[in-house]
Amino acid sequence: MIRNIIFDMGNVLLDYNPDVCLERFVEREEDRLLIKKELFLGPEWVQGDLGYLTDEERFPGVSKRVPERLHKQLWQCVNEWDICMKPVKGAKAFCEEKKKQGYRLYVLSNASSSFYRYFPRLVDPAYFDGIVVSCDVHLIKPDIRIFRHLLDTYALKPEECFFIDDLEENVKGAQKAGIQGAVFHGDYEEIRQYFQV
Repeated sequence: MIRNIIFDMGNVLLDYNPDVCLERFVEREEDRLLIKKELFLGPEWVQGDLGYLTDEERFPGVSKRVPERLHKQLWQCVNEWDICMKPVKGAKAFCEEKKKQGYRLYVLSNASSSFYRYFPRLVDPAYFDGIVVSCDVHLIKPDIRIFRHLLDTYALKPEECFFIDDLEENVKGAQKAGIQGAVFHGDYEEIRQYFQV
């Protein structure tokens, strides 16, 4: 019997779309593509999620791969990228509904320490019985160890948990830890089907 619902954050609770940031700060399309590749898809982003770099500490490494003429725009993207974050449609209602039905709710997110700046501003942390952020444990999904860490921290039985993530490889990571799950495609009605009696 499922008693616990574990949510990914990006594109499950909060919409994560770096193009919003890039379009605001970077004028030319080819420059946007370059900064997207080097910042949002570069190794420093993963190092941030692992807790080895803050957002600001990403800049020196990324700037070496970006022309100096773009350093101002890059700096803005490094420091203000979270302007792209906004609540996913239906997420709040789903959390409220499941909380009233007696489920315990958790967050398991690959995120840097800036999570603690933007998340409480956009999502009420009171909905959740526990939160694990990758930067705090130096592990990222789909590594099975981060799922086990959440289970151990909150004394959860894997067979009583259901995990929701927008990436299939992360759901597969949860399944390796004995946790049921589903890939989120932007529609909470689709997710509700897993909880019908």
